[in-house]
Amino acid sequence: MDILAIGLNHKTAPIEVREKIAFDGPKLEEAINILKGSRVVKESIILSTCNRVEIYAGVSDPDSGVEGIKGFLSDFHKVQKDLLDKSLYIHKGPEAIRHMYRVASSLDSMVVGEPQILGQLKDAYDAALKNKTTGIILNKLMRKSVSVAKRIRTETKIAESAVSISFAAVELARKIFDDLPTKSFMLIGAGEMAELAARHLINNGVRDVMVTNRTMARAEELALEFHGKVVPFENFARELLHTDIVLCSTGAPRYILVKDQVHKIMKERKQKQMFIIDISVPRNIDPKINDLDNVYLYDVDSLQGIVDTNVQERAKEAEKAEKIVDEEIGAFLKWQASLDATPTIVALRSKAEAIRKEELEKVLKKLGPLEEEKIKAIEYLTASIVNKLIHPPTAALKEENDNRDELIAAVKKLYGLNNDDS
Repeated sequence: MDILAIGLNHKTAPIEVREKIAFDGPKLEEAINILKGSRVVKESIILSTCNRVEIYAGVSDPDSGVEGIKGFLSDFHKVQKDLLDKSLYIHKGPEAIRHMYRVASSLDSMVVGEPQILGQLKDAYDAALKNKTTGIILNKLMRKSVSVAKRIRTETKIAESAVSISFAAVELARKIFDDLPTKSFMLIGAGEMAELAARHLINNGVRDVMVTNRTMARAEELALEFHGKVVPFENFARELLHTDIVLCSTGAPRYILVKDQVHKIMKERKQKQMFIIDISVPRNIDPKINDLDNVYLYDVDSLQGIVDTNVQERAKEAEKAEKIVDEEIGAFLKWQASLDATPTIVALRSKAEAIRKEELEKVLKKLGPLEEEKIKAIEYLTASIVNKLIHPPTAALKEENDNRDELIAAVKKLYGLNNDDS
């Protein structure tokens, strides 16, 4: 059986095309069962996310499989094949295995190292299992994909450094404060990036949250979401006396916090450290504040610099990950090749066991009544002898070997298996 990976993603198709090919909700189960009835597709998994739609398949013939899957996508989504041809990538055999390993390990993701894709792939596999569309090949490939992804996360640092502004802000906060969950946090404004960073801080254990906004209703809404308290906008500067982390993102055309204000606040705080993140454009926090002792101010550009450095680091780690993928592809191909010998191995074991039982029965009749313990000892002895005798040919059949077909034929001839169903 050959393996295929056919699909499109954020690199090959714009959102306008991806949304036409997506399998969402009830569509997914319907599609799974239609594909299940295909003449050439013997096994299948459908992965559908906002960034990619892919079908992994075990097929009897690769060329027929490709045409069958393309026809299925065209018919199911009612899109022209020429539209698909412009966007689809097709991987066969070892390259299909490589693709699934890279997807599972997030090496093919928009953000290399992100963890969500592995969970999405597992969900796709669960749906396939539920509808009984996988077999020995894709079951093994999926399990190996998960283990490869875990190995890459263990042996590389591909997921350790922040590659978004919001994550970089939290990463800095963790470096400045060892005990982040004990620190207080104020969100000024309601920019999307600032809200995302606020969620990351809360996910990292910060619980003392204050929210301020020129629009009181918006402040109350965010305070409810973040389990924090509302601070009137005109009073937020006074609350900085009790704030360790400040995240600012407003639409103000001027500075809402200047150096002299913070200088006085720091005196009253007895120089207790303060971390300020200004994601506003134009900036809302006076950059001269960075001259003050124990105040750490970062704006969008300084955070972007951290992100750019981290992206470069992830790229280096991705090179290590690719080597792991190469190594694991070889292991899978070795296992897949061994499947050719499985019927012969099964036939050899069955024949050996049948002979053992037949001869054992003759001996036990000749010996007459025996204690149960002695019968078990003889059973164990005969089974052990048989296993040791057939182990060498069985091991040889499982090994990677360019002459596997000749070896299979030789074992069949030597052990009289040619007339068996093998």
